[in-house]
Amino acid sequence: MKLSQVKGNTWVIEASQLIPLYKLGDGRCILLDSGLPGEREELDEALCSAGLTPAGVLCSHAHVDHCANNGYFQEKYGTKVALTFPEAGMCSSLLTLKCYFLTLSPGTVERESSCMLHEPDYFIPPNDGPFTLGGVKFQVVQTPGHSAGHICTITPDNVCYTADALLSRELLDAKLPYALSQKMAMDSREKLRGLDCGAYIMAHRGVCSGGEIGALIDGNQDLIRRRAEDILSLVEGPMTACQIDEAACVLHQLFTKKPRRSLRFERNVRFFIEYLVDTGRLAEECRNGATYYVRTENS
Repeated sequence: MKLSQVKGNTWVIEASQLIPLYKLGDGRCILLDSGLPGEREELDEALCSAGLTPAGVLCSHAHVDHCANNGYFQEKYGTKVALTFPEAGMCSSLLTLKCYFLTLSPGTVERESSCMLHEPDYFIPPNDGPFTLGGVKFQVVQTPGHSAGHICTITPDNVCYTADALLSRELLDAKLPYALSQKMAMDSREKLRGLDCGAYIMAHRGVCSGGEIGALIDGNQDLIRRRAEDILSLVEGPMTACQIDEAACVLHQLFTKKPRRSLRFERNVRFFIEYLVDTGRLAEECRNGATYYVRTENS
């Protein structure tokens, strides 16, 4: 894994996603997320090669590609982990962790993601403002939507780590972008316009300047609207969520043979259906005890 400087003491580790870190100047650093379990050894080696020990993890949210090594670093280095209350709650048990995976069975969650279970050392307050970890004052911006307690973090170098609140330009063709609430995620992205940071780091491999952020936010918002319209166009009559999901997979040619992936597709499509219901373009009705979705006059 390569370490690249963004600005000042703010660097990124180039893993499957970008993992930012802030150097403390004494051989220690604060990680902003901790990456996937399968990359643990490489991540540890990259830090060791750079002469860095993780003193803290200021974690953006509790998804497997962002927090799976929190507990490992706690145990190995005594690393102090900070999470918001909603994200900490999700990592507190296998059953609360299932709330993230939603469509996966409890047994599957236990087999595949028990590495996410851990208890943070500090809780990040539910408001925008300063948060100190490892003696460094960061600025936290609450950006719920992608997950319940998602945050963006601004380092002392005025570099904003947007985590999963924002997709990089290379991913603006994503077929089924995930958000627990698409509406809240869109509202949170709008908050990023006024931050006036010098650079922005997107977890899924993108860094842009302050001058580029407005157009990138516009691109993200447009992606969600387009994908919602794609799904709405598939509803030609009363359809169940499963029928809409299958039609969306055909539309985007998501022909996986792995149930774990198809269940994630189903989850992501459902969140778009909920967005269309909340914006008044789909209505719910019941037939034989099952929920069907129909287009409204507003659509």
